[in-house]
Amino acid sequence: MGGMTGSLQLRIVALVVGCLAVLAMIVVGCSSVTQGKPTVKAGDGPVYRASVSASLAESAESSSSQESKRQASMTMQAVHTACEALSSSSVDAITAVNDYAADVQAKQQPAIDALNHSADTVAQSISDPLSQELKDAMNAWVDAARGVATAIAGNYGPDEFNSAVSKLNDVKTHALDLCDAAYR
Repeated sequence: MGGMTGSLQLRIVALVVGCLAVLAMIVVGCSSVTQGKPTVKAGDGPVYRASVSASLAESAESSSSQESKRQASMTMQAVHTACEALSSSSVDAITAVNDYAADVQAKQQPAIDALNHSADTVAQSISDPLSQELKDAMNAWVDAARGVATAIAGNYGPDEFNSAVSKLNDVKTHALDLCDAAYR
């Protein structure tokens, strides 16, 4: 057993000496001094600044492009919502007015209701992303639809009624033309 103890001790001593040697090499390697002065080359400063400026400009352009796309998407959604509200509700309103003209007594209230419903639907669909021209056209429809509803409810004479219906048709045509143009 005495031989194993000496061999084990020798191994431990060799391991400790090896670790100390590695540690000494690390300390010597990390303590060397590099010669030179901590300065920037004269031509590197402008190149760096130009690189940073180009990077910032590219980032701003990308951000601006994304914002433009977002705004265009919001506008197109607003146009779609308003134009769909006008298109679908005006069909029912015009049909109800035509039915009223054929049977004044029986169809008076359904025509008034359809016109007011269309006016309410279109008014609720108007939002800020719409162009001012399209907002004005939608508001003109709302006013004209309510005007015909008032003419029907007030039993206006044929001239006043026909004038209100003519205005309604003209306003609808103009608004739908603007909708078509907005989709292109």
